Amino acid sequence: MKKLLARLPVALGVAVAVVAPLASTAAAVVVAPSAPRAGKLTQVGPIAEHGFPAWYRDSNNVRLEACTTLDDPLCSTLPDEVPDPDQPVSYPDNFPGEFFYQLAGAELTLANGVDATIGMDLEGAWAAEEVREGDQMVFGRIRIRFDANEGERYRITHPYGIDDIVADDRGVNMTEDIGTTPGAFGQAFTSRVGPFLKWDPAVAPAAPAGYVGDPGVDHKVVGSPYNTNFVRIERLDPVTGTVLSELGFTDLFSVQGRYATNAGVDLDQATYSVGPDGTGAIEVFATSEPDQVIEVAGNEALGFRGAPLRGADGRYYGRFPVTGPVPAGTTVEVVNRSDQPAARKKRALVDVVRVENVAYDADAQTLSVSASSSDLASRPALTVAGFGPLTGSPFTGVVAPPATITVTSAAGGTATASLIGSGRTFQPNAPVAAATADTPAIVGQSVRLDARATVGEVDSYAWTQVSGPPVALTNPTAALATFVPTTPGAYVFSLAVRGPGGTAVPVSVTVDVTAAAAPQADAGADLTVIRGRSVTLDGSKSTTAESYSWRQVSGPAVTLTGATSARAGFVYPAQALPAVPGPNATYVANNDPVVLELTVRNPAGIATDLVTVRPQPETLSNFAVRYRTNTNEWRISGTSDLPAGQRVAVVLGLTLTGRVIGVATVDATGAFSVRVTGPVPGAIRNISFVTSTGAVRLGVPVTVTN
Repeated sequence: MKKLLARLPVALGVAVAVVAPLASTAAAVVVAPSAPRAGKLTQVGPIAEHGFPAWYRDSNNVRLEACTTLDDPLCSTLPDEVPDPDQPVSYPDNFPGEFFYQLAGAELTLANGVDATIGMDLEGAWAAEEVREGDQMVFGRIRIRFDANEGERYRITHPYGIDDIVADDRGVNMTEDIGTTPGAFGQAFTSRVGPFLKWDPAVAPAAPAGYVGDPGVDHKVVGSPYNTNFVRIERLDPVTGTVLSELGFTDLFSVQGRYATNAGVDLDQATYSVGPDGTGAIEVFATSEPDQVIEVAGNEALGFRGAPLRGADGRYYGRFPVTGPVPAGTTVEVVNRSDQPAARKKRALVDVVRVENVAYDADAQTLSVSASSSDLASRPALTVAGFGPLTGSPFTGVVAPPATITVTSAAGGTATASLIGSGRTFQPNAPVAAATADTPAIVGQSVRLDARATVGEVDSYAWTQVSGPPVALTNPTAALATFVPTTPGAYVFSLAVRGPGGTAVPVSVTVDVTAAAAPQADAGADLTVIRGRSVTLDGSKSTTAESYSWRQVSGPAVTLTGATSARAGFVYPAQALPAVPGPNATYVANNDPVVLELTVRNPAGIATDLVTVRPQPETLSNFAVRYRTNTNEWRISGTSDLPAGQRVAVVLGLTLTGRVIGVATVDATGAFSVRVTGPVPGAIRNISFVTSTGAVRLGVPVTVTN
């Protein structure tokens, strides 16, 4: 088998739609192809004896079964995945740690000599990386790997879509696993894998009978939902996304997959009904592929022999006699005789519970439930979930019943019924009035009376003045009313509220009004912030202010929000970086602070105050700068004492007006690095740095080597 098909460790416990840009992980963005998707995985088969689906089906009606054995070179698991490869595969003692329904991929050598691999698999594995019942999972995987310089950007087109990837310190190294929740086998449908890939029948040789192809032979394929049955790798401009060059192309793939010949069988339900004399019938409900020979295995304890089920459209039904009592824990087994070897499935035999009546009396707060079991001989005990044994008497003190009632039987049966209540309908309660006001207040200043904290359904509000110098109320029948006092004093107002549930108890509020005094502006303490971050200006400590107005006095232009409120804000602009590739003869780095003025007013006057917002200082250090003449390669690194994700531009020369060598991003530890080809420094032996958070370092020496 080709090297491409070697298994790699599974990242377990998480379903990752796209691997995010983390340390040591390439930043990948899934790009929607221009053509609409035409095809996918559509159906998961019955669960086999090993706890995994027997097969998966795609929209082309291709069914592939699990490659779990060692004896089929065209559909094999790897020997190192089985505890004892010298013994036959068996579950659970000698079962592989991972296997595949589809194992597909391509290898190609890029124009720069780098080998690239891409895998597109539907894989079965174990959540805890060991064979353990309940940990079975099946996921779709897209994996792309090749060496590349950090920061370089690539577009990879493949049968299942397009990925836009920026290389990190490990190059291009992206893995996408969808469906890693144990037991949730349908999650794989949401992965990008599907429909299945298979050898193109129009290209010789033909695929081996019963298989999608020979994994040891590269071949053209069909099956892409976008009709992109190839791999193309293109290098992009890191900023604009423009295609710089095509580095590699192939339409040859290695594919492994075996068409499912067995259908399997699911035993959906097995129930029994017996009369008082212990005789009755068992009903068996099963599902499989259409036109299968499905039988029930004979059960001497229950008094019936093996017999076929009746089937239509993949559903199978059988009804068999019971000639005595049904012991607790009795199981029924169905067999698919069409499979080789025959598939078998067991299920506990349970009674049928019928809920005859569920009634809730909202006035008495009682719940009445009547139900019965199909076992009239043993008459197993019935229990109402959340309430207790069914005794024939109502459950009392039920303030808020559930929407559905579930009855369970000691013989295993269960049934759920929806609840319909009776009694008086509920009406709104009388509202609870709440009144607040702007107090203390100032003569000549508008004062607001606020009833919005009132609780309940409200039809009307009514504000009236109780005492104090008379004033005219604006909007006295609204939740918000206002007045303008003309003299100092205590103003008392009453609030009356009515609603469909009645009239609220009246409440009152007192507003203390003082003589007008000139305002005092307080724009807050000067601030130091990181460029690119949000800044909050706080003028709330200004006194006797009726209105607020913020404006910028100097510094780099900013856009203010909330400029007419006590608290305003803006985003401190990032330092503009030199344009790539340069040179930039007119470039200037500006670290001037932003100065703003707050103006406050009231009827007695106007006041102003200034606040200065400075950028956080940043120090760059620990430089390592090397240029290799034989490869025309720059390797540049350094650190910042301000790890904020800022961008760092590296410029050739003693100033920031030269050609830009490259742009890096400071990581969470404060480190940054640039590794690029060109430009040629010539006689220049110094470089300079500028960051988007304002740091500048000029004239760092360059070490030139072969």
